[in-house]
Amino acid sequence: MIRWWVSALQLTELFVSSMVHLLYGFYIFSTAVAGDLSQALDEWFKPNMNLVFKEEATTTNVDGLPPIVLVHGIFGFGKGRLGGLSYFAGAEKKDERVLVPDLGSLTSIYDRARELFYYLKGGQVDYGEEHSKACGHSQLGRIYEQGHYPEWDEDHPVHFVGHSAGAQVVRVLQQMLADKAFKGYENTSDNWVLSITSLSGAFNGTTRTYLDGMQPEDGKSLKPICLLQLCRLGVIIYDWLDIPWLKAYYNFGFDHFNMSWKKMGVCGLVDCLMGNAGPFASGDWILPDLTIQGSMRLNCHTFHNTYYFSYATKRTRKIMGVTVPSSILGIHPLLFIRVLQMSQWVYPPDVAPPYKGYRDEDWQDNDGALNTISMTHPRFPIEHPSQFVANDSDCQPLQPGIWYYKFVEADHILFIVNRERAGVQFDLIYDSIFERCRKHVFRKTPPTLPNKLQQ
Repeated sequence: MIRWWVSALQLTELFVSSMVHLLYGFYIFSTAVAGDLSQALDEWFKPNMNLVFKEEATTTNVDGLPPIVLVHGIFGFGKGRLGGLSYFAGAEKKDERVLVPDLGSLTSIYDRARELFYYLKGGQVDYGEEHSKACGHSQLGRIYEQGHYPEWDEDHPVHFVGHSAGAQVVRVLQQMLADKAFKGYENTSDNWVLSITSLSGAFNGTTRTYLDGMQPEDGKSLKPICLLQLCRLGVIIYDWLDIPWLKAYYNFGFDHFNMSWKKMGVCGLVDCLMGNAGPFASGDWILPDLTIQGSMRLNCHTFHNTYYFSYATKRTRKIMGVTVPSSILGIHPLLFIRVLQMSQWVYPPDVAPPYKGYRDEDWQDNDGALNTISMTHPRFPIEHPSQFVANDSDCQPLQPGIWYYKFVEADHILFIVNRERAGVQFDLIYDSIFERCRKHVFRKTPPTLPNKLQQ
């Protein structure tokens, strides 16, 4: 009888979680469509007036400034997707030289890092022969006729700002640059990256992956009935239908797996749905990379010439020794249940822990998507150099090769998509990020004060 009750509760939770995520996805999609329709109607009915008001041209010279590249997280999107909607809620307008690449929203950290390189340098995305054969997808992908920063090299480095999984994408890319992993580019190095700023970055994985359906035994396979199984089925059907206007509006990023009905037919669809083919069969998608085990495999070097800063978010607090959500109205409805679940989750006692010294209490604080311990700096399997920052003045000037981190009371999506929800905190966070990037403009010259940059 007890088993029936437990099963009923689990199915109820799965139904509620599925509906909440589906409704939020529909809200985002409909908001983007409504915004585009409103803009189109404004242009259609706008009177044709000869009087044109022109803004004065900006005289700021940005030619010598390294670009700041904003890298989105899981289920995210870059400039050009979802119409005029901005993943970073318009933060890209705060600086004259900001790039917002559109990477696969569910593709693996490895694939996204490869895509990011060619987005900047230009050319056709090359996922690598060995990796492509092992994962069962095409070696070549999207073509960038013109790179968004083709001069990118050691003398023209860039700043990266990554949200959620986007922070790990940038770190893996920097390791690839150090390893000279791009065919035809033998001069790459870690010095191509001037700084990395992480906003709720997924450095050490998250226990939410296990709640959503990843098996804690290996961090790779899925439970038979779970939220991620529903997600898997939906993504496969979405890609198989291959509706051009819909995929142009939003794309999960699996085009190199050739899952379109034109290429794989009905038999291929059945194979994918049964788990015999595609990214979910090979494990070449983002969720295995976000488990604790997957993150440990990805955690690479912290380089001594790069500046690092991270913002770790949390929406929990302790009451009489028990970790609970710190707010009700302050947490997005999409995340409230997960904040509560993650604060109470324990690793199965019959499963070997992911690393020596693992303790459930270390992973209780969270923001509804990631555990706070995961966001400060790379910790596992080897802890990287780090320093806690209470006030920004405590770390002036920054030293390269050290992860400076501070805690922020916020849920996982407070600083993206909806700017009004974060209020003044939105401006404080992004202003400090861009100001910090601009303080470290050149690596080869002595430190320059910000007010000197304007002279």
